[in-house]
Amino acid sequence: MAEDQHATGQDDELPFVARCRKLSLFAPFRWLRLGFRDLVAAPRQSLAYGLAVALLIGGVSLLAWTQGSQWFMYAMVGGFVFLAPLTCIGLYAISAQLERGQEPQLMRSLRAAFKRHLGNEMVFALALLVVFLVWARAAVMVGVFFPTDSSPTVGDWVMFLGFGSMIGAVFAAFTFSVSAFSLPMIMHRNVDSITAIVTSINAVLRNKGAMVVWLTLIVTSLVVGVLTAFVGLIVIIPVIGYAAWHGYLETIIADDFPRHEIGITAMPREDDHDDTPDEASSSTE
Repeated sequence: MAEDQHATGQDDELPFVARCRKLSLFAPFRWLRLGFRDLVAAPRQSLAYGLAVALLIGGVSLLAWTQGSQWFMYAMVGGFVFLAPLTCIGLYAISAQLERGQEPQLMRSLRAAFKRHLGNEMVFALALLVVFLVWARAAVMVGVFFPTDSSPTVGDWVMFLGFGSMIGAVFAAFTFSVSAFSLPMIMHRNVDSITAIVTSINAVLRNKGAMVVWLTLIVTSLVVGVLTAFVGLIVIIPVIGYAAWHGYLETIIADDFPRHEIGITAMPREDDHDDTPDEASSSTE
């Protein structure tokens, strides 16, 4: 019924936000398991993608370390935590191909990720860039609390680290809420950036416990990847990207929105679970 309405151009009847399911605290661990399964199913494409992202992060970090300072490098790595969803767009396309019984093609995934949906993705990237720049400015302003005495007290350090952590946590929480499910939704359904962002924020607010677990897993994995001289990111990035896609499919009920007319997600998945959601478990209140 919904598809027929969309086909006749009745877009004014589309909801402002997609519905979402309630998640258990252990749901993110299931997403990681499914993400690792996709890695095993498409190892060549996954590792090639992971290698490219790891080289990018490593190169930026090396440049920041040699031309700037270690604190600047830490800021760049922290910024990557915010901007990481943008690097996973092609991975969503690989998972989507696997779900449809197709042979995953890296070039097709990149084309679907960075060309077919480029407009909405650029709007999303611009929004994240603005947030990151404001966060960076706020981080500089926190420097006024840096202890200047030759023998700073514990209280001085507590004030400095406390303000820095509080400001960073606010920006991290907001950015994570915005990006948790928005980019997968843009690839999955024909929606605008605002609808995807509002849907993501709504789903995160309705599943705070599971989202805290998911964010903790992401940050911990990225830290491990960095501590292994970025080598671990070759595997970690694909698994996280695939897991984020499965997390979106499990969380967001997007069947009220039209499919893309062309592209990977123009056709339904083989199991068709995304079109037959459990209505009783959804919540947008």
